[in-house]
Amino acid sequence: MAKLKLVIFDCDGVMFDSKEANRQYYNHILAEFSHPPMSEEELDYVHIHNVMESVRHILRHYPEDIARAEEYRADLDYQPYLQHMRIEPDLIEFLEFLKPDYERAISTSRTTTMGTILDIFGLTPYFGMVITAFDVANPKPHPEALLTILEHYRISPAEAIYIGDSIIDREHSAGAGMRLIAFKNPKLAAEYHVSSFMEITRLPIFQQE
Repeated sequence: MAKLKLVIFDCDGVMFDSKEANRQYYNHILAEFSHPPMSEEELDYVHIHNVMESVRHILRHYPEDIARAEEYRADLDYQPYLQHMRIEPDLIEFLEFLKPDYERAISTSRTTTMGTILDIFGLTPYFGMVITAFDVANPKPHPEALLTILEHYRISPAEAIYIGDSIIDREHSAGAGMRLIAFKNPKLAAEYHVSSFMEITRLPIFQQE
């Protein structure tokens, strides 16, 4: 088995519990256009899809508002919603464990908010590459972002692993031929399952010499 060289992270549901932030953010957009709050099914949807797909989904019954909602969303300041994001308690400990032996990157469905989140939580120095839905022609679950990261580091899929929590992440990693660590989702098909970051350090892939 090839030695692990690169760990790639999803953001929402992995690095952060951001479900409440998503609830507040998208419900605000709906309220702006006098529509009721999201259902739990819609919340689950926006939690794993990019913002463009999410706006279209929550307004699918109001197609006449989609274009205006996209314009409104583009100018909406995300800063007030950061207070609802909860960083995983052992994320920084795990990132410290990874350096300097393993490269670290992010592939996320987030768009313009990713850089702000990393800066505010002091995470920017830990990652050598961050790919958002705006950085690729084909966002997740298409593997373009992962393939771009692999090309940047000049390594093979066998030398990398992706940490995700959704079926989107399973499809994303599988499309790149990359192994997946399922984070807090025991029902997700994956090579490994964990409920915390420091559990990852005890997986066989980190025991290789």
